[in-house]
Amino acid sequence: MVAVAKRLFDLLASALGLAALLLPGLIVALLIKLDSPGPVFFRQQRVGRFGVPFRIHKFRTMRVDAEAAGLLTVGADARITRVGAWLRSHRVDELPQLIDVLQGTMSLVGPRPEVPRYVALYPETLKAQVLSVRPGITDPASLRFRNEGEQLAAAADPEREYREVILPAKLACAAEYAVSASLWTDLGVLLRSLRVLLRG
Repeated sequence: MVAVAKRLFDLLASALGLAALLLPGLIVALLIKLDSPGPVFFRQQRVGRFGVPFRIHKFRTMRVDAEAAGLLTVGADARITRVGAWLRSHRVDELPQLIDVLQGTMSLVGPRPEVPRYVALYPETLKAQVLSVRPGITDPASLRFRNEGEQLAAAADPEREYREVILPAKLACAAEYAVSASLWTDLGVLLRSLRVLLRG
């Protein structure tokens, strides 16, 4: 029943959200196209529920060749476009993931989906648990590490910092969420996320 209620809420909220954001989304798309060459959307393979891969939707915030320089975004990354910097600071780049929620590959709330490279590092004791629920647009770990880019920028070795410090902490948080997830806990995370957005 919990899973059914959560999915029904996801369907309703994502459908309403996409309808409400249609016009603002078109404006954002135009700004992206005017700011730099390349597609409006950034699509990347992520690992979804039960380990099934899917392609996530985001508004593109970097140059089209950005991935060649690495997967991590560190501080004021030079690959980020002018419009992209604003989209990231207001989390607007995440809004197209409502498409993924409507399709069923994601949920509004759930562990953030990782690329296969980092999922391969998950300890077996946590991997099945974290991947037992749909990945989400936001989750408790996202709120805790909302300044992740700055933390990585301050590290001597950002890749090592992510693999050895941030990723294990995120996994522990995600595993805890997967055990206690419910519609009510999701609503709490959504309200906290909204509060963070409104406070900038």
